[in-house]
Amino acid sequence: MSRRFGGKYSPGAEGETPTQAAPNPPRPRMPARRSRVGARVNAMFFLPLPIGLTAFGKDATGLVLSLVALGLMLGGAWMLREGLLAEEAYDARKVAKRPALPRKIFAAVLAGAGLALVGVSNGIGLLGAGLFAVAGAGLHLAAFGLDPLSDKGAEGVDAFQTERVARVVDEAEAYLKAMSDAILRAGDRALELQVDQFAATARDMCRRVEEDPRDLTAARKYLGVYLMGARDATVKFADLYGRSRDASARQDYVALLKDLEANFASKTDALLLEDRTDLDVEIEVLRDRLAREGVRA
Repeated sequence: MSRRFGGKYSPGAEGETPTQAAPNPPRPRMPARRSRVGARVNAMFFLPLPIGLTAFGKDATGLVLSLVALGLMLGGAWMLREGLLAEEAYDARKVAKRPALPRKIFAAVLAGAGLALVGVSNGIGLLGAGLFAVAGAGLHLAAFGLDPLSDKGAEGVDAFQTERVARVVDEAEAYLKAMSDAILRAGDRALELQVDQFAATARDMCRRVEEDPRDLTAARKYLGVYLMGARDATVKFADLYGRSRDASARQDYVALLKDLEANFASKTDALLLEDRTDLDVEIEVLRDRLAREGVRA
């Protein structure tokens, strides 16, 4: 007869049965997206390093120009990384405002300026340096693309409501990120997975509100007050558990996460049900109007 595989450190340990450990059926999740911040971006931090190594074989002017060029190109690599992270966050949202600073474009400008200074330091003249700058910036944009230059998901929706939704969702994402960062201090992989699972449930509610800003009023307390409380509890628990490994505190924290996840999931389902009820009402009203005008299907 088969039996469940598990051990001391498996989820559901500490006296919990499988049914107790997961009372709710798993909710479908969006597939994880591959991050754009990979080897190509990391390479941009290493490619300029030879400029610094060769700078000390030049005269004073060449040394200064080479070091400034190195700084510009490393700064461009950092801006590129931040721009790609901002673009990922933009793509993951249904309603989002364009980044306030076009970091990828700015990174291309810094890379082009750095290449121009490299050309000047090697004595190729201003024309050659200008060609270096244009070619470098152009290739940078061709390789990594432009920043998002327009707001997304605002068509047909009141601009004020869209702004409110974007602000609340940004706040919710900040709370969730703070929770994920804090739980790392506890040094418990199972708890990290539990926090990730709760964060996915909370993001389901964020996506629901983005799809229909009318749900913001009903969900605002969840995405604001409750997530702020969850963040504060996570920070305090991580500090305590990191020092004492208190099993009772761990059990209480896991119970809190499960309660939060169940309540967020229930509220998200309720928002969907309310939207379906509103749709049914609209359909019935339209049918009544058509019937009064003598129109039949």
